[in-house]
Amino acid sequence: MSYLNKMYSRSKPAESPSTNKNPNRVAGGLRAQGADMFEMLGEDGSVQKIPTEAYVRSLEEQSRKQRAAITVLERKLTRCETAIEQLKGTIRPS
Repeated sequence: MSYLNKMYSRSKPAESPSTNKNPNRVAGGLRAQGADMFEMLGEDGSVQKIPTEAYVRSLEEQSRKQRAAITVLERKLTRCETAIEQLKGTIRPS
Protein backbone atom coordinates (compact mmCIF):
# COMPACT_ATOMS: atom_id res chain seq x y z
CA MET A 1 0.00 0.00 0.00
CA SER A 2 1.46 3.38 -0.97
CA TYR A 3 2.10 6.20 1.40
CA LEU A 4 -0.84 8.26 0.10
CA ASN A 5 -3.21 5.32 0.37
CA LYS A 6 -2.13 4.77 3.95
CA MET A 7 -2.52 8.41 4.76
CA TYR A 8 -5.88 9.11 3.13
CA SER A 9 -7.70 5.80 3.02
CA ARG A 10 -10.92 5.47 5.00
CA SER A 11 -10.30 2.07 6.48
CA LYS A 12 -7.06 1.09 8.11
CA PRO A 13 -5.78 -2.46 7.81
CA ALA A 14 -6.02 -4.48 10.97
CA GLU A 15 -2.69 -4.44 12.71
CA SER A 16 -1.63 -7.27 14.93
CA PRO A 17 -0.33 -6.27 18.36
CA SER A 18 3.41 -5.83 18.57
CA THR A 19 5.12 -8.93 19.91
CA ASN A 20 8.66 -7.57 19.90
CA LYS A 21 8.26 -5.95 23.32
CA ASN A 22 10.74 -6.88 25.99
CA PRO A 23 8.82 -9.15 28.42
CA ASN A 24 11.03 -8.07 31.33
CA ARG A 25 9.96 -4.46 30.83
CA VAL A 26 6.31 -5.45 30.40
CA ALA A 27 6.29 -7.38 33.68
CA GLY A 28 8.18 -4.60 35.44
CA GLY A 29 5.75 -2.00 34.13
CA LEU A 30 2.78 -3.98 35.37
CA ARG A 31 4.38 -4.31 38.80
CA ALA A 32 5.23 -0.58 38.90
CA GLN A 33 1.65 0.37 38.07
CA GLY A 34 0.32 -1.98 40.70
CA ALA A 35 -1.54 -3.92 38.01
CA ASP A 36 0.24 -7.19 38.68
CA MET A 37 -2.06 -8.40 41.47
CA PHE A 38 -5.45 -7.74 42.94
CA GLU A 39 -6.71 -8.55 46.37
CA MET A 40 -9.71 -10.73 46.94
CA LEU A 41 -11.54 -10.89 50.22
CA GLY A 42 -12.65 -14.36 51.24
CA GLU A 43 -15.78 -15.25 53.19
CA ASP A 44 -13.70 -15.91 56.26
CA GLY A 45 -12.18 -12.41 56.12
CA SER A 46 -8.84 -13.46 54.72
CA VAL A 47 -7.24 -11.43 51.94
CA GLN A 48 -5.70 -13.29 49.02
CA LYS A 49 -3.43 -11.68 46.45
CA ILE A 50 -4.14 -13.05 42.99
CA PRO A 51 -1.97 -12.25 39.94
CA THR A 52 -3.72 -10.63 37.00
CA GLU A 53 -4.04 -12.35 33.66
CA ALA A 54 -1.85 -9.77 31.91
CA TYR A 55 0.92 -10.26 34.47
CA VAL A 56 0.79 -14.05 34.11
CA ARG A 57 0.91 -13.68 30.30
CA SER A 58 3.97 -11.43 30.57
CA LEU A 59 5.71 -13.97 32.81
CA GLU A 60 4.88 -16.78 30.38
CA GLU A 61 6.30 -14.75 27.49
CA GLN A 62 9.38 -14.03 29.55
CA SER A 63 9.98 -17.72 30.27
CA ARG A 64 9.25 -18.64 26.63
CA LYS A 65 11.93 -16.21 25.39
CA GLN A 66 14.40 -17.46 27.97
CA ARG A 67 13.74 -21.09 26.98
CA ALA A 68 14.34 -20.20 23.33
CA ALA A 69 17.62 -18.48 24.21
CA ILE A 70 18.73 -21.47 26.29
CA THR A 71 17.94 -23.82 23.40
CA VAL A 72 20.06 -21.76 21.03
CA LEU A 73 22.94 -21.64 23.51
CA GLU A 74 22.73 -25.41 24.09
CA ARG A 75 22.99 -26.00 20.34
CA LYS A 76 26.02 -23.73 20.12
CA LEU A 77 27.62 -25.51 23.07
CA THR A 78 27.03 -28.90 21.44
CA ARG A 79 28.64 -27.69 18.20
CA CYS A 80 31.64 -26.35 20.11
CA GLU A 81 32.04 -29.60 22.03
CA THR A 82 31.93 -31.68 18.85
CA ALA A 83 34.46 -29.35 17.21
CA ILE A 84 36.76 -29.73 20.22
CA GLU A 85 36.41 -33.52 20.11
CA GLN A 86 37.25 -33.51 16.40
CA LEU A 87 40.31 -31.36 17.02
CA LYS A 88 41.44 -33.66 19.84
CA GLY A 89 41.20 -36.55 17.40
CA THR A 90 43.41 -34.80 14.86
CA ILE A 91 46.06 -33.80 17.41
CA ARG A 92 48.19 -36.75 18.32
CA PRO A 93 50.30 -36.64 21.45
CA SER A 94 53.99 -37.20 20.81
